[in-house]
Amino acid sequence: MATQPVPVGYHTVTPYLIVSGAAQALDFYKRALGAIEQMRMPGPEGKVMHAEIKIGDSVIMLADEFPEMGARSPQALGGTPVGICLYVPDVDSLFNQSIQAGGKVERPLQNQFYGDRSGTFIDPFGHKWTIATHIEDVSPEEIGRRMAAMQSKS
Repeated sequence: MATQPVPVGYHTVTPYLIVSGAAQALDFYKRALGAIEQMRMPGPEGKVMHAEIKIGDSVIMLADEFPEMGARSPQALGGTPVGICLYVPDVDSLFNQSIQAGGKVERPLQNQFYGDRSGTFIDPFGHKWTIATHIEDVSPEEIGRRMAAMQSKS
C-alpha cells in the first residue's frame, strides 16, 4: 500500500496544543474528555516533547512549551484566541465531567439558536473548549432569522 499524504487515523486538520505542564495536561484530558493517549515522547527535564491523544475520532497533538523554539502556552501569552469545538453524543454529561475535573466555565450549557446545545470552558492550561451536541438541523435562513431576533432583544 502506498504512503498516504494524510496518515491513516488522522484528519486534514489536527490541532497542536502547547501547554505548560504537558504530563498534567494529558492526565486532565483523559479525566475530563475521555482522551486516549496514543503516544508520548519524553524530553529534557521531564518535559514532553510530543504527545498525541485521541478524542472521539480525532487526534490532538500536544507538547510542553519550549519558548526558545517559539512554542509558548496560552498562559505565557495571557490567554488564547483559539478554541476547539468537540461534538459529543451527551454534552451535558461530558461538560459537567470537564468542570468537575478542573475546567472553568466560560459559557454555561444552553441550547443555541443555530441548533447545538453547547457550553464553553477553559482548561487548567489555558485552552478553550466548546463541547456541543447537535440537537436540531437549522437552515442558514432560519439561523439568520433567529440571530436577528436575538440581537433585537439585547
